[in-house]
Amino acid sequence: MESNKEILLTQEGYDNLEKEIEYLKTEKRSEIAERIKVALGFGDLSENSEYDEAKNAQASNETKIAELENKLRYAKIIDESEIDTKTVQVGNIVKVHDEEFDEDIEYTIVGSTEVDLAQNKISNESPMGKALLGAKKGATVEVQAPAGVAKYKILSIKK
Repeated sequence: MESNKEILLTQEGYDNLEKEIEYLKTEKRSEIAERIKVALGFGDLSENSEYDEAKNAQASNETKIAELENKLRYAKIIDESEIDTKTVQVGNIVKVHDEEFDEDIEYTIVGSTEVDLAQNKISNESPMGKALLGAKKGATVEVQAPAGVAKYKILSIKK
């Protein structure tokens, strides 16, 4: 991922990132420091797997903090008031009709860091997200899927 690419986030997504960073910097750091202290108590570091694991966890935690802080640095919070429902935008909830399977599905279009497939939150950068962005209610969009082209008719756009 390009390091200075703008990252679209809802306010909720931004707040969640801040909470995660806070947790990693406080509780997680203390927990790892405690593991290192305990491992140091075992003596000889050359054959001390607990120490190695704790140091690796520490490095991994610091990397994660840096990544999340970088995301926040380039975050652009989606202004809910600027989201309209004329065309599909990040932040919208789109109800589509899957023509092949004859079923209706509702997707929330989110920035790439907020994807949650279990809640049908799809990225604006995914094939489905890209196909839906900018489309109007009533339009049929085509999505290149592994099994061929899937067609979805947009039934409604909400925010």
